[in-house]
Amino acid sequence: MTEVIVLNGGSSSGKSGIVRCLQAVLPDPWLALGTDTLVDAMPASMQTSDAGIEFAPDGQVIVGPEFRTLEAAWIEGVAAMARAGARVIVDEVFLGGSDSQKRWQKALGELRVLWVGVRCDSAVAAGREVARGDRIIGMAASQADVVHRGIVYDLEVDTTHAESMHCARTIAAHVN
Repeated sequence: MTEVIVLNGGSSSGKSGIVRCLQAVLPDPWLALGTDTLVDAMPASMQTSDAGIEFAPDGQVIVGPEFRTLEAAWIEGVAAMARAGARVIVDEVFLGGSDSQKRWQKALGELRVLWVGVRCDSAVAAGREVARGDRIIGMAASQADVVHRGIVYDLEVDTTHAESMHCARTIAAHVN
């Protein structure tokens, strides 16, 4: 039985909408956790330090050693929740490509994981980014392709033309 669903995609690709729809269509309760949750939980000083996480004016995201330390603890914590019986949907942005996936694979170990790539045309994601108003312009375009490099998925969905609910139902059909 699937214990963890990991959604990986760039900023404004539609992951969060899919997560909410998955929680509505899956028969059991699933926790939704992700990169934004981690960043929101960090002290504000982490966003002004070279050791933390920096959101550059062009949309690039730069992470330092203190961020990596907290991220490692976060990943282990999410895995521990899944091992304790919570089903978890992870909303992620693999900025480090396959290295990011490897960190999760190591922590999740023996858990049954469904790896899902959430793709979206960079121009469409950039339009969503502007409409959202809460992201640095350029983040969506800079992440649209790089987050998928070297990643192995069980399933991919594309939100360029598909609604979140359609994508969620496609994913849910692969959860067992």
